[in-house]
Amino acid sequence: MEYRLRTPISEEDVRKLRVGDILYVTGVIYTARDAAHRRIIDYLKEGKPLPFDLRGGVVYHCGPVVAKRDGQWVVIAGGPTTSARMELYEYEVIEKLGVRIVIGKGGMGRRTAEACAKYGAVYATYTGGAAVLAAQSIKRVVDVHWLDLGIPEAVWVLEVEDFGPLVVAIDSTGRNLIEEVLERSVKKKEELLKRPL
Repeated sequence: MEYRLRTPISEEDVRKLRVGDILYVTGVIYTARDAAHRRIIDYLKEGKPLPFDLRGGVVYHCGPVVAKRDGQWVVIAGGPTTSARMELYEYEVIEKLGVRIVIGKGGMGRRTAEACAKYGAVYATYTGGAAVLAAQSIKRVVDVHWLDLGIPEAVWVLEVEDFGPLVVAIDSTGRNLIEEVLERSVKKKEELLKRPL
């Protein structure tokens, strides 16, 4: 199935999505890589308010390439970064901040799948190597937070239109497409290795 969702996204909308569905997002999304995730968790532990609200939101594992033109930030390239590095933090981000969609590449693990099932979220993948194509869906930079972390690690607030295509890789039932494919691949490899030459 193909879906087009607009932020903020409801739990009801996310619960309809299934592994393999194609998704396009319109509205506001937030980039966050390793350093931003660590800082988010630190703020939560310290009881400090975040400078942005992720409820019903989309977190994009991305370190965009940006430039300033006429005093405004512009995203030149906005491809995904490897999501596995955020596995340590994503459960808590989904649980405590009400994130509905996490976007990245390469897949995420069991803890993220558990959070998606328990709290109503999905993990979707964007094609790696298509950073300029991704930037074409980014209409403007709304804001940026934590620039002290560096441009790739800052939290960029981006207005997007039909951002995608995204493939749902973990759905709110906890199914994990990438783990399933890896398991099938290992099984197939073992079968092939047992065949006589």
